[in-house]
Amino acid sequence: MTSESASDNRLPARAAARPSAMPRGTLVAVVFALGAAIAAAALLDALWLTVGTLVWRTALVGVAGGALVLWLAARHLHTPVFGAANTVTLARAALTVMLLALLDVRGVEWWLVGLATLAAALDGVDGALARRRGEASAFGARFDMEVDALLILVLAALVWQHGKAGVWILLAGLLRYLFVAASFLKPWIRGALPPSRRRQTVCVVQIVSLIGALVPLVTQPTSAALALAGLIVLIWSFAVDVAYLARQARP
Repeated sequence: MTSESASDNRLPARAAARPSAMPRGTLVAVVFALGAAIAAAALLDALWLTVGTLVWRTALVGVAGGALVLWLAARHLHTPVFGAANTVTLARAALTVMLLALLDVRGVEWWLVGLATLAAALDGVDGALARRRGEASAFGARFDMEVDALLILVLAALVWQHGKAGVWILLAGLLRYLFVAASFLKPWIRGALPPSRRRQTVCVVQIVSLIGALVPLVTQPTSAALALAGLIVLIWSFAVDVAYLARQARP
């Protein structure tokens, strides 16, 4: 499976086998990330927003996501500790949860741009930390990839909701999940893909184009053109990967 993600460099040469157990620091990291997201949501409500439900939205989505991370880490993270790199990825996930909680809130474009920019800026930090600290793992690479996919989906929904592009922009966020769904119909799509700088670059281009479209100073039709450019590049990259997998599946 694949995604237009910058996670290729997070993959280790070989993962050491280890019985399923919760790596040290996992619960602390999840609780800290959830607490920080809820505190930030409360601060936004107190300083400016009148939504009133932002804290509850963040808490509900964050608790569900945190529970999923704990379960997956216990089953698939074959390292003794959760690690700094995964903690950074978890912080990006918390920022994405906040963006998700702001989905139907109006007049918050600059907040959305700020939160999304911070999440994008942290995207290269987790991989660099994993390599520097020897914390690279298959779990970390997949965790990073799925956070990227969710961030793109949420940003695409925000771009559409704020009238910066048509409903077609949702395809940018759904491509990853359509790819996974297609793998159940065509098992050869599950084949392994080699690491690619192209995927890393396209992931960055897609996220930046969506953030750029959300900037209040960027209006229609410029915002739609910017979002469309990112979507075209994303579709092209997925098509390249599908063509590669199809060639590999031939007898």
